[in-house]
Amino acid sequence: MGSTGTVLRELRGAQKSAKGVSLYSRYVNRPVGRVLAAGAYRAGMTPNQVTLTSALFTYGALASVALVEPSWTLGVLVWAALAVGFAFDSADGQLARLTGRGGPDGEWLDHVVDCGKLLLVHAAVLISFYRFGELPSDAWLLLPLGFQLAAVVTFCAGLLREQLGKAAVSARGPSWAAPASAPVSRVRASALLPADYGVFCLVFPLLGAPGAFRAGYAALAVVHTLFLGLFLAKWFRELKVLRAG
Repeated sequence: MGSTGTVLRELRGAQKSAKGVSLYSRYVNRPVGRVLAAGAYRAGMTPNQVTLTSALFTYGALASVALVEPSWTLGVLVWAALAVGFAFDSADGQLARLTGRGGPDGEWLDHVVDCGKLLLVHAAVLISFYRFGELPSDAWLLLPLGFQLAAVVTFCAGLLREQLGKAAVSARGPSWAAPASAPVSRVRASALLPADYGVFCLVFPLLGAPGAFRAGYAALAVVHTLFLGLFLAKWFRELKVLRAG
């Protein structure tokens, strides 16, 4: 087992492509995840154990949102736990690529945890609104449900796009060339910031100011819904090209 510095250097060579990744994930979450992956490696943890550690931080924070009265202290603690959980979510894949211990079981577990996270984060906000919020109108209770719908459809549609795209390319054999992908763009990475889960988590420190939290949460819901429309159109077009290619 090498030194931490050696492990970190090896992890830098075990990174996924930056294509389709926002600036937050590229310059904040992945580097933090790399440090956590190095620590997990030296501690002898498996990638699946890192995934479960991510779930522990994330789900614990979301339970707090649902069960504890909102405050500035709670908001900061929830944001910190969600951010750490998100970094561990990056660390598990990095550790798997470093050690060669990744597999379908680990990928399955990672996606199950991610799907649960997307469902629970908005369910927790809904429960908090209902239990503690002095809402201007009961219509606000529909907002987390709409946000949840946009988040889950984006996640599932993106996953299907990836898997169906791989299947289409594989079915055509090694002689068929897939359409060239666009190079990594810093402008696109900047534009993706509002749709990044790490940026979304930044709204939780506002739990101490219910009106500000509702406004920030509503703004992000609108942005994520707009991104959903753009993503669906893009993914449908790409799959149609693969079918016709």
